[in-house]
Amino acid sequence: MDLDPLLLSRIQFAFVVSFHAIFPVFTIGLASYIAALEGLSWRTKNPVWERLSRFWIQVFAVVFGMGVVSGIVMAFQFGTNWSNFAYAGANFLGPVLSYEVVTAFFLEAAFLGVLLFGRGKVPQGVHFFAAVMVAVGTFISSFWILSANSWMQTPGGYELRDGMVHVTSWADAIFNASLWPRFFHMGLASFLTGGFVVAGVSAWYLLRKKDVEVHKRALSMSLWLLLIIAPAQVVVGDIHGLNTFENQPTKVAAMEGVWETERGAPLLLFAIPDQEAQTNHFEIGIPRLASFILTHDWDGEVQGLKEVPPEEQPPVAIVFWSFRIMVGIGMLMVLFAITGLVLRRKEAYARTTWFLQGMRFMAISPFIAVLAGWFVTEVGRAPWLIYEVMTHAQGLTPSLTGGMALFTLIGYISVYAVVFAAGLYYLMRVLRVGVAPEHEMTTADSNNQRAKRPLSAASAAWEEETQQ
Repeated sequence: MDLDPLLLSRIQFAFVVSFHAIFPVFTIGLASYIAALEGLSWRTKNPVWERLSRFWIQVFAVVFGMGVVSGIVMAFQFGTNWSNFAYAGANFLGPVLSYEVVTAFFLEAAFLGVLLFGRGKVPQGVHFFAAVMVAVGTFISSFWILSANSWMQTPGGYELRDGMVHVTSWADAIFNASLWPRFFHMGLASFLTGGFVVAGVSAWYLLRKKDVEVHKRALSMSLWLLLIIAPAQVVVGDIHGLNTFENQPTKVAAMEGVWETERGAPLLLFAIPDQEAQTNHFEIGIPRLASFILTHDWDGEVQGLKEVPPEEQPPVAIVFWSFRIMVGIGMLMVLFAITGLVLRRKEAYARTTWFLQGMRFMAISPFIAVLAGWFVTEVGRAPWLIYEVMTHAQGLTPSLTGGMALFTLIGYISVYAVVFAAGLYYLMRVLRVGVAPEHEMTTADSNNQRAKRPLSAASAAWEEETQQ
């Protein structure tokens, strides 16, 4: 049996990206939450906020490490499996990915050291500043990564000469047509992920009656965030969809399951796309609603998949159902956020068992939604690696064999399984221990007192000398 190197390389990259994506989307949101906790601790001197911060910093450190390890491999794959693409896009992708390292990774790494090991050794304000810098670094990193990915979706500011991309306008290339909707969509997804994980873990502790007052505050704080972010994501998602409809109509046609260009297209709630027959089976939809959402006109025209040749159509079933999974989970998030508001009276959200159990299970929902969203984004672009410029087949390494691709795929799966198992083991240890008791924090602080400002320390030493 002949092994297809193109198919195996696509599976390999999809696996690596999917595995990696779940970590940054969590750490971006969690870093901002930790910065908020550090700020509250600094301003209020309430030990509850510091206890929560200590706990979530441990979780952040483990997940951040897993994200770094899993992310390094992606860059290697450009050279091993997609060398034609790496060569063609090097003039843009090389500098952009380097900017991510120089402006974001170094910033995160430097201040993460202060955040992890500086408590009690630097003034509390400096520790808070380190937390803010780590949070800022995560967003800078996501900006450059999304700029590179968005350029592959909606390339701009370039010209193609001798098979190579040459940048003609860095502004148009970096700030391409789909960057900002994608960036804000991903940013809100990160806050939703961090918020639901914190809420889910807090709900689990509340069900176990462990550190009730501490985790009640954490849950309350998360619910307020989700009440704002979840509906906002619906609005930003709609803007992102309209941007995609303008720049990648074939992808939207696959998302909506529209084969024939038509006016008054229905919004399909259920269908079984049949790509071979170029039609859907068992359609259930709401008449004209897709046209209204996409064009703001009940009789607006929606381009069908048949406008492009079958070989230029993405795998419709994957895109169609991934989109519905993402949207369905998004609606569920809004419902839980509103339910949390309804249960605010007399703090019923912290005692209502079914709600707490629901929040526990909702903790994994953002990861599923993010993966579904990435499937829509990446699979929906197929067969293009750079949209309407280079196909996956053209970007593949010419000398790559199916056996080589299979060998590396098995290797990545094996290594990632070890990384995930080790990370999950340490996360479970952190969760089992929980938030440190207040008396342990007091003991730790007395053994390792906070650093004073240099002038204050010198003044104190001088006063002690004069008194003697």
